[in-house]
Amino acid sequence: MGKIDDYIAANSLKPSSTLYHTNRNIEGTGKIRVLVPKSDGIARVEYKCPKCGHESYAEQGWKRPFSIKCAGCGTKIGVPKLKQQFKRDMKKGKA
Repeated sequence: MGKIDDYIAANSLKPSSTLYHTNRNIEGTGKIRVLVPKSDGIARVEYKCPKCGHESYAEQGWKRPFSIKCAGCGTKIGVPKLKQQFKRDMKKGKA
């Protein structure tokens, strides 16, 4: 992983030049990072699947709610809303 960091450096992106940028943990073992520049509206995604551990990079059209299918096992990986994720973590005693 690190292609998004390389893209940011190569294009000198600033927070004001993005439509969306997030970096989230998913279900304890998974991760997803999404970057959508204003220039093209294409989502650049780095993820680690919480089910199989597969790590990958992909580009696809941006739309909300955003999700991507794991290339390893086919699991749908979504970007959880922060409020919903916080509530789940509170119930589990993690926050």
